[in-house]
Amino acid sequence: MARPEEPVGLAAAAAAVARRPALWPAAARQAWRLVPRRWWSRPPFLPVPDRSWLRFRLEAQYGGDGRGPVVASDVVAFLEWCRVQDRL
Repeated sequence: MARPEEPVGLAAAAAAVARRPALWPAAARQAWRLVPRRWWSRPPFLPVPDRSWLRFRLEAQYGGDGRGPVVASDVVAFLEWCRVQDRL
């Protein structure tokens, strides 16, 4: 759960990652891994993850109904973890 002073939301998470160039490759790999297969063959014809999957992941991370805000520090910590795991 976010502390009151922590930035939340997708824009804050994107800004936090943008300030850390070392995480850009990990962020690009994770974005590519989230793209559904054959995304071009079904609406909305965009390479975005399925809403139900994304809601499940947010519910698993933050509890509740999966509609809570994304905490920027959690995204940065996840990408740092991914960067280390990709090197193994």
